[in-house]
Amino acid sequence: MSVSQDPVREWILSEGQATKITKISPVGGGCINLASRYDTDAGSFFVKTNRSIGPSMFEAEALGLEAMYETGTIRVPKPHKVGPLPTGGSFIVMEFIQFGASRGNQSALGRKLGEMHKAGKSSKGYGFDVNNTIGSTPQINTWSSDWIQFYGECRLGYQLKLALDQYGDKTIYEKGQRLIKSMGPLFDNVIIEPCLLHGDLWSGNISSDKNGEPVILDPACYYGHSEAEFGMSWCAGFGGSFYNSYFEACDT
Repeated sequence: MSVSQDPVREWILSEGQATKITKISPVGGGCINLASRYDTDAGSFFVKTNRSIGPSMFEAEALGLEAMYETGTIRVPKPHKVGPLPTGGSFIVMEFIQFGASRGNQSALGRKLGEMHKAGKSSKGYGFDVNNTIGSTPQINTWSSDWIQFYGECRLGYQLKLALDQYGDKTIYEKGQRLIKSMGPLFDNVIIEPCLLHGDLWSGNISSDKNGEPVILDPACYYGHSEAEFGMSWCAGFGGSFYNSYFEACDT
């Protein structure tokens, strides 16, 4: 494919300030998109492509990455470019981060995440500027000034409707609706301030760089109750040192 037919190469060899691409290597780990490492004389880039989904998914991911990046707290890959592929689908080019040998230090991860939640605030309330995806599932981020309303409608209610449409289980749907209507007292006397959330924080989206500093990636960002970040904790492996450092960072 010539440069004019390949927008990834075109960006790397122009705005990416490279004069040649020396190697393209597949990167494993994803189940939705094709991931590659582009090595060049100007450094390396991480590229994800999807042959069936348009740019909106990657545009939303880029906005989330940029929002987290701008807090200057926890490390995330900086997004560079999103666009359509000429044969259909889309791509995103971002900073390549060389991962370390482990997922890193739990205490450092908790501290950095707490710092991000403190730094990332919204004057618009709960939600995000665009809808995005959690995995391949749409996530609705319509702005709301009320956390209980947002969580009930855009999170629990939307997921319940998806499950009802796919599986037809009215019992689960009706029980979920009763929960939504009665969950208000759970937040009595709780001060809730909308903060920037990664939104899909499980073990597969947590790593560390070569210096051992925590890295988070593949976000489903929105502004919400800080503890909503831990909804995926059952498969994130957070321990006591993580939570101790997190709450200490939030309280300082």
